[in-house]
Amino acid sequence: MLIEGYNGGPLVAGEPLVDRPGFWSNHLWGPCCADAGAEPEWFGDDGADVDAMSEVLMDPARWPVFRVPIEGGYEATVVYRNLAGDYGIDYLFTHPSWRSARQIASWEGGLNGNTLTWRELIRIVDSPSSVAGGIEDTSARLLLLLPLLTEHALPDGATARLSSALEAVGTPQDTAPITAQHLLEHSAGSVWHDPTWGSPLSGSSGPPSATGSGVLARLGIT
Repeated sequence: MLIEGYNGGPLVAGEPLVDRPGFWSNHLWGPCCADAGAEPEWFGDDGADVDAMSEVLMDPARWPVFRVPIEGGYEATVVYRNLAGDYGIDYLFTHPSWRSARQIASWEGGLNGNTLTWRELIRIVDSPSSVAGGIEDTSARLLLLLPLLTEHALPDGATARLSSALEAVGTPQDTAPITAQHLLEHSAGSVWHDPTWGSPLSGSSGPPSATGSGVLARLGIT
């Protein structure tokens, strides 16, 4: 697999992994739930599944790529960058008319780069392109890109929608609402800090580097 303009390693299609036990615990725990003391059971997983999936997701010989196609030919792409000594998750956007992919953010123990508002996130989630392959399921699309969300003024219904998405991917009905609440509290906390503060969520002593949104408009996705 190749992503034009992305100097990555051995990229492989990761989409089949989203249906395997342990995936969502791995994908959401670090970026969104570590500060809340999350456990695999929050997502309907057990420790063995999470450990096994972690080995797959962090294999230096295979960098999983998750494609989220959007109408208009755009595509959000999540890449597990498994470079020795430089592990992280890169968030890219591509379009056939662009010469190269545009990286908007990365996660390396903390989010660096641009973020999405809830409105932008839902704009992507609810606009799949059925002719482009990749992930079309709206619940999986929402959860894959959720680490990019930073917004304190979430609309009514956000928690319910996220809870439903979690249930759809296997989170137990009795834990989905509280898990959704913790995930959204994380996104709210990311933007409430004074820009001169260090982020207690990331453990950083410097200012948070994730900035406000409008990224979709800058990319031409309206």
